Amino acid sequence: MLTVTELANQSGTTPHAVRYYTRKGLLRPERNPDNGYRLYQFSEVQWLRFVRQAKQLGYTLNEIREIMHDSDQGKSPCPRVREILKRRIEENRAELDSLMKLQKRMEQALIKWDTMPDGIPDGNSVCHLIELPTN
Repeated sequence: MLTVTELANQSGTTPHAVRYYTRKGLLRPERNPDNGYRLYQFSEVQWLRFVRQAKQLGYTLNEIREIMHDSDQGKSPCPRVREILKRRIEENRAELDSLMKLQKRMEQALIKWDTMPDGIPDGNSVCHLIELPTN
């Protein structure tokens, strides 16, 4: 059995992360009856490494919990893993496209504003640069 710190050291993370993942239900410690400390099975080292790797691929903690549940039930989580990642790639592409459009609008505005004078707020206008119609 491992303490929080021992589990953190063996899995390359911090005690804070171990406690956080425990609160989120991703790790399942037992309690030492003598002192109440959380004690983890050695197998939790692999679970924690799995959680960290999944996080690096963009999986949320809820998704990781679902994947782990499939595994605990003796079901292959691989179809779910693939589906989540496919969906996330599509979402990321859409977000990147949106960000690229925003970037282009920002760059065009800055070029346009570069030749314009600064304005003074007059009660009808806050900053005439932003208030200009965009084309």
